[in-house]
Amino acid sequence: MRYFIELSYNGAAYHGWQNQPRDISVQEVIEKALSMLLKEPISIMGAGRTDTGVNASQMFAHFDTHIVFNEINLIFKLNSYLPKDIAIRNIFKVKEDAHARFNAKSRTYLYRIALKKDVFSFDNSFYVKQELNVEKMNEASELLFQYKDFQCFSKSNTDVKTYYCDIMKATWIIENNELHFVIKADRFLRNMVRAIVGTMINIGLGKINVEDLHTIIKSKNRSEAGFSVPAHGLYLTEVEYPNDIKIHE
Repeated sequence: MRYFIELSYNGAAYHGWQNQPRDISVQEVIEKALSMLLKEPISIMGAGRTDTGVNASQMFAHFDTHIVFNEINLIFKLNSYLPKDIAIRNIFKVKEDAHARFNAKSRTYLYRIALKKDVFSFDNSFYVKQELNVEKMNEASELLFQYKDFQCFSKSNTDVKTYYCDIMKATWIIENNELHFVIKADRFLRNMVRAIVGTMINIGLGKINVEDLHTIIKSKNRSEAGFSVPAHGLYLTEVEYPNDIKIHE
């Protein structure tokens, strides 16, 4: 049977989602826990590859097993065994060809910017001391919908076949003392969201104009875009799938 796992994690202690040869990853920790509890080697495939330090309030992964188990009991055992920064929210059967990565219709990310110094949020948001022009940043966000090729926001030397992404939502929202950037797309390039946010901050600070974003995107050059904001303010918040991948019993 193939199963989907829904989980969340604080990425501070991990070198991203995907297994690394020498560094600890979220994937490795979950695979070890599943293998121990199911008493057979288990490998999992995630919906995406979050970078070092990036968080996820919703992530999905799939795994295959011949072992029969009770989903609720396994969720309880996993959460008891796993460290405090990884939480399993759900486990459910899916069709045998369902794929956590390739069947995902969209992914949504949130980036949190603290507008005031806050001793309780510095670990999970990026503090910007200067005043930001949120109206200009939203104007710039609207321009993203005019493009598909976002190579200028991609980490260099990545092994992707295409830099095309279909952005469905991009907006800045003020929430109490924080400024939130919410972006939804069918796929994302490595470092893409953090580079977009850094570029938007430069627009909000008046270092570059809104219209300069056209030139930056058309350049396809990472050095033309803004700085990459810190990973700890970034959260994968939603992964959307077709309704028919789940097996209803």
